[in-house]
Amino acid sequence: MSHKRIAIVTGASSGMGKLLAEGLPQHCALEEIWLVARSEQRLFALGEELPVPARIFPVDLTREGCLAPLRAQLAEEAPDVRVLINAGGFGKFERFDRIAEEDAAGMVDLNCRALTLLMHAVLPYCGAGSIVVNIASVAAFQPVPFAAEYAATKAYVLALSRAVDRELRPRKVRVLAVCPYWTKTAFFDRANRESVITRFDCMYDPAFIAEKTFRAMKKKKDYVVPGFVAKATHMMTKLLPHSLVMKVFIAQQKLKNK
Repeated sequence: MSHKRIAIVTGASSGMGKLLAEGLPQHCALEEIWLVARSEQRLFALGEELPVPARIFPVDLTREGCLAPLRAQLAEEAPDVRVLINAGGFGKFERFDRIAEEDAAGMVDLNCRALTLLMHAVLPYCGAGSIVVNIASVAAFQPVPFAAEYAATKAYVLALSRAVDRELRPRKVRVLAVCPYWTKTAFFDRANRESVITRFDCMYDPAFIAEKTFRAMKKKKDYVVPGFVAKATHMMTKLLPHSLVMKVFIAQQKLKNK
């Protein structure tokens, strides 16, 4: 019995998710792409642009039971999932005690819980050569004041990805964490609305991050930090005490009294 070769992309309606979904057919031999996000209209529009058939799952990944339709479809068709990309994400840049309860819960639910449950649901359908790509952040390498919860969720994504990658080596299934710097996407616009973080020394083009992601997918790395500034920041968090890194960040942002 032949199993359909598919990719599943979350956060596919905009930003990195959309770019990665658009680029996947050029890098993988796929028969179908399953697109997951809240905006049904945007998903249908993207599906019409892709060179392979698309299946639409307009769901809010923070809601209880939201994965039921996806799980049912996987069980019914038992496809060969060659790629799972977890690109859905949410961030709020504010002092932690000022973040609304709904937003605080949303970051954990989307960035951590939904990503974990998607991996759990999809991995049984991944065979040798399959890959899971989780969008983390360079913030995963350090505590980030005034983005404390967001950075903590991305640290979870990075740690989970690297550990599961090691666990799945006997199955020849890879897990790759992508750790970009500030990137010009709709996610960033939402996170930055009324944000206390206002100084951005570098903003990367999402197309550059997507290109580096596809390159990393072909290598054996378990995480990638795209771009010179991102790599320099990562190196700084390795060499310097995190207490100093946080102090410098607060000074740069002039956040001490906010």
